[in-house]
Amino acid sequence: MKPIKWSDLLISIGIAELVGVLSAVLSGNSWGFYKELSRPPFSPPGIVFPIVWVILYALMGISAYLIEQSKSPEAEKQKALRIYAAQLFLNFLWSIVFFRFELFGLSVIIILTLLFLVALMIYSFYKIEPPAAYLNIPYFLWLVFAAYLNIGIVILN
Repeated sequence: MKPIKWSDLLISIGIAELVGVLSAVLSGNSWGFYKELSRPPFSPPGIVFPIVWVILYALMGISAYLIEQSKSPEAEKQKALRIYAAQLFLNFLWSIVFFRFELFGLSVIIILTLLFLVALMIYSFYKIEPPAAYLNIPYFLWLVFAAYLNIGIVILN
């Protein structure tokens, strides 16, 4: 096993976390807005979301670090990391579309596309470094739940 390059690992986690912070800032008053919505059953209180997302972004960053550090061919790693970047961009975009612009229908399209990209990312990560793929399973499952919430909000509002 290769020694951990702590600075690279922290940069990878930091990039993912920064995407989340920027998205939250650009989303506006999501706390107040979320409370006003009619929500489907099993909707968690708003405080749950930032806690879960901090953990998920950290796991994403760790998984990207594992891919970058793997001994796989550079072209294969870069292809997987491009999928990672694309899903991270859609993740960033979703909150802004949903909370800032209140475009619930478009946000459903984005989150379903995001689910597809995350599944593709998990598959590509698995071929390179299986633990990197496993780290993203909670993210995928949370996105399934978020898609349910998003679709429920579209129906109820």
